[in-house]
Amino acid sequence: MKISQKGLYALQGLMVLARRYTQGAIRIHDIAYEENLPEKFLELILLELKNARIVESVRGAKGGYRLRRAPAEIQLSEIIRLIDGPLAPFGDADQLRALIDRDADHRALYQVFLDVRDQAAKILDNTTLADLITRDPAEEASAKEIARKAVKKKRIEADILPMLAHGASSD
Repeated sequence: MKISQKGLYALQGLMVLARRYTQGAIRIHDIAYEENLPEKFLELILLELKNARIVESVRGAKGGYRLRRAPAEIQLSEIIRLIDGPLAPFGDADQLRALIDRDADHRALYQVFLDVRDQAAKILDNTTLADLITRDPAEEASAKEIARKAVKKKRIEADILPMLAHGASSD
């Protein structure tokens, strides 16, 4: 799966709308400025998102775009599939399953691609715009560091315990 620049811009623009969900409609110019996105390209993306009923436009002096649903109800997979198509590295899950059935010599390879696609889809299906805007990058980095230290500690313990069990002490 490769997310295009258009897909990335769509996600960034929607994150602005999610962060400012309670503020009503946001002008395209403000979204583009806040995320440093090309305004004309963003306009085309928002039109596509409007046609897919993810956002709606509001006319007038206080006009702009807003999310049609709460940020917690919009999954990343919905946006990525709309903008960039299937989540698989090539084709969709049905195409991969067909290749697995037809091509015995490469079945294991296609199964790996399908597994990657399924895991990516699972993550994207279970991640919403609300999840993106409520995550604290500092907390995530801290949690990852704690997890790394725990794994490192387990590796060290795994190396030391066999030595102690086999009497490899320095008596």
